[in-house]
Amino acid sequence: MLTTTGSFTTDAQGYLTTTNGLALLGWPADASGNVTAQARDTASGLEPVRVNISSVAVQPTTEIALNANLPTDDVEAGADGATRDVTVEYFDNVGGSQALTASFAPTVPAAGDPRSNEWTLTLTDQATGQSAGTYTLVFSDTAPNAGGLASVTGPTGGTLASSYDATTGEMSLNLGNQALTIAIGSTDPNGPRNLSQLSSTFSSVGVSHDGNAAGTFTGLSIDEKGLLSATYSTGFSQVIYQIPIADVPNPNGLKVLDNQCFALSQASGGMFLWDAGDGPTGSIEGFAREQSTTDIANELTQLIQTQRAYSSNAKIIQTVDEMLQETTNLKR
Repeated sequence: MLTTTGSFTTDAQGYLTTTNGLALLGWPADASGNVTAQARDTASGLEPVRVNISSVAVQPTTEIALNANLPTDDVEAGADGATRDVTVEYFDNVGGSQALTASFAPTVPAAGDPRSNEWTLTLTDQATGQSAGTYTLVFSDTAPNAGGLASVTGPTGGTLASSYDATTGEMSLNLGNQALTIAIGSTDPNGPRNLSQLSSTFSSVGVSHDGNAAGTFTGLSIDEKGLLSATYSTGFSQVIYQIPIADVPNPNGLKVLDNQCFALSQASGGMFLWDAGDGPTGSIEGFAREQSTTDIANELTQLIQTQRAYSSNAKIIQTVDEMLQETTNLKR
């Protein structure tokens, strides 16, 4: 059945239903929130939308942006050679809070030698104490890439598998049961820049990561494309279904059913399931009421016309009644 109502609530079993108990259908998403390609001329891939309102979910960390500035003073002759540490929180597969430490050890040149522009980066997983080995970072001090990475070599040693992609500027780190992508910046002057070496103080402002700790279900939301997401108490949301919008060649040919529902007929033609906002269908606005399409001015005009017609007819009846009354009086 097709329906024009857009108001749904969860029943005792967690199904999204109308006030009359009709279940909403949608295409289910996988664990990553992706909806696979579906046939659009049939409802065979649709399932009743069911939400586990007592669920607890986690969003493990997959990406880290390692934004930091390493001061040029640290790689000049006479510097103390102190290591600069940046500790980043990440969430493991079960929602636990863990820490990854990036240690930057400067290469201090001998007295009278020029600035080295070289650092040794070591990544250590604090949960296990294991290291991803060491990387040698060399920064440029000439335009157009002054302050940016000139080269990255490694890793050397370490027990955790890792690698660096100079094009994307990302390091891939395998923790055994969890893979992380760590953005440190590209050696391409036109590529992304995360790490820098500038004549300033040490700063790790801007370090960020995705993922969230375990959270309980708090509600549902839907976007303009019809993607239905479950939201959780720790602030993240996950797509669980995609709700399509049906279109038929002749809407006036649909068979009218009870409860604001319709069925396909030979006159209506077959249906096609569109993503909301695509093709001839409109987008979806969550938690909003549909605006009335009634033309108030036209309806008031018709009301006045009907009232005047009624008044005129009533006057005619009154006149005829008076004429009959007069005729009766004459007869007497």
